[in-house]
Amino acid sequence: MQGTTAATASYAAGVVRPRSNVIGFDDAPFARSHRGDVMLVGTICSRTRLDGVVSGRVRRDGKNATSRIAELVENSQFVGHLQALLLQGIAVAGFNVVDVHALHARLGLPVLVVARKPPDLPAMRRALVSRVPGGERKWKLVQAAGPMEPLRGILVQRIGLSRAEADALLRATTLHGKLPEAIRLAHLIAAGVTEGTSRGRA
Repeated sequence: MQGTTAATASYAAGVVRPRSNVIGFDDAPFARSHRGDVMLVGTICSRTRLDGVVSGRVRRDGKNATSRIAELVENSQFVGHLQALLLQGIAVAGFNVVDVHALHARLGLPVLVVARKPPDLPAMRRALVSRVPGGERKWKLVQAAGPMEPLRGILVQRIGLSRAEADALLRATTLHGKLPEAIRLAHLIAAGVTEGTSRGRA
C-alpha cells in the first residue's frame, strides 16, 4: 500500500528514517451561528518547505470529513510522494469527526493527530450525544482513535506509526514552535482566506 512501505526501515542503528513529505489539514474559523460548509485547507510540505496547497469544504457537524480529506489527497498531484497525513485534532468544522482508521486504510498513509492540550472528552461526549446528529457513532470514532500521548511537547495519536517514527516525523517537519509546519501553515492559510487575515496560533 502507498506510504506504508516507505520509510519504515532504519538507515542507521537506532535511527529511524523520518517521513518528511507530509500533508497537514486544518479547518477555517467560523461563527458560532454558522450553518453549512466550512473551508478545509491542506498544505503539502517536504520537511518544513511548503510545496503545495489543496482546499475543499466540509459540512459543519457533518459526517463527510473522512471522505473529503481522502478525495483531496487522492486528487492532489503530490499523492505519489506523500508519506504521512497530519490532522489538527480528530474533528473539523465543529463535530465533523474524522475516522482516522478508515482514512489510513483508504490512503495507505500513516495518520498523526496532533494537539497542544488534551481534549475534554467528557464534555465532547455530552455535546455529541445531546446535540449532534449521529453523535453516538461519532463518539465511537473518537474512542477508536485511542488515547493521546505526549511527544515532543505536544499530544499525538498515531495510526500506522510507531512512537519512534512519529518522533522522527515531528523532528523533521517542525520549524517554529511545537506543531509540524504543515499544520501551522494550513491554519494560517485557512484563517487568512476566510477572514482576510490570520490571527492567533495553530
